[in-house]
Amino acid sequence: MRRTSARFRLISSAAVTAAAVAFTGVTAFSGSAAETGHTGNDARVPRPLAANQPIGFGAGTTGGAGGATVTVSNASQFAEAVQRSEPLVVQVNGTVSLSSMTKVASNKTVIGVGTAGRITGSGLNVSKADNVIIRNLTFSGSNDDAINVQYATRVWIDHNDISGAKDGAIDIKRASDNITVSWNRVHDHDKSFLLGHSDGNGGEDSGKLRVTYHHNWFDGTNQRHPRVRFGNPVHVLNNYYSDIGSYGVASTENAGVLVEGNYFENVEDPFHLGEGSSDPGSLQARNNHFVNSGRGETGGSVAAIPYGYTADNAANVKSIVTAGAGVGKI
Repeated sequence: MRRTSARFRLISSAAVTAAAVAFTGVTAFSGSAAETGHTGNDARVPRPLAANQPIGFGAGTTGGAGGATVTVSNASQFAEAVQRSEPLVVQVNGTVSLSSMTKVASNKTVIGVGTAGRITGSGLNVSKADNVIIRNLTFSGSNDDAINVQYATRVWIDHNDISGAKDGAIDIKRASDNITVSWNRVHDHDKSFLLGHSDGNGGEDSGKLRVTYHHNWFDGTNQRHPRVRFGNPVHVLNNYYSDIGSYGVASTENAGVLVEGNYFENVEDPFHLGEGSSDPGSLQARNNHFVNSGRGETGGSVAAIPYGYTADNAANVKSIVTAGAGVGKI
């Protein structure tokens, strides 16, 4: 079934004050030892653990580890640092106003200091790069995407706050692979997470575009959470969807998406096959939680998830994600 996006609407949410928590992919439960492998039906309240490395397809991404650390506070310092050839940790302390998409080279960690790291005006372009981490930054008002990833491998995008980009919040495309997108809050935004930019790019994208999306908060956003082409499997795990305008997840063009353990609240269309003029892909759903929401559309087969993990109980995901997603939580 093909779908056409509904009219864009945004619903603002109240500010949330919460304890800082994060997720490693192994969740400890009160009164029990940490579990490994796939679960998802434990009714005990999970106690998330601090995360300093990604799980899922982006596991093994180390960014600028082993290199020097520099602190930047303006656009010229920022651009010079993130484009160096050597491994580097780039700390952003203050507001960096970019005039155009700024390339981030391989072996970089770009991380905000506390809640002070901000990127405005334009966004980051992780292009033809490997081993990049982007964490703890507030992105607002980009004249393009907030973060664009293309021809890139081993990327971890974690604990950012993203709003008001002209195009996508996080776009991943053009044969990119082995990526984890986790603990981000997206709000006041239309097109959130695009995976695969064109129906005609299967020659490059088939067998690639494997991404894990976990513990993200889609807060009153409109569409593409994510919208997927060709990637199989794509793992959409333990995300919180609140007051979504058009749809949650769309699987198209031979993609295979597992939608697992998510919390959908006030989402009329949580997931479906096909989107716009794109042909249907495959989508399987399990152990999701629905509040005042539709039940979604599934079909086809999805490749097995190739890594071990523990899914949080979907009923607990709202409280876990609203406490832990966004900046200042690492």
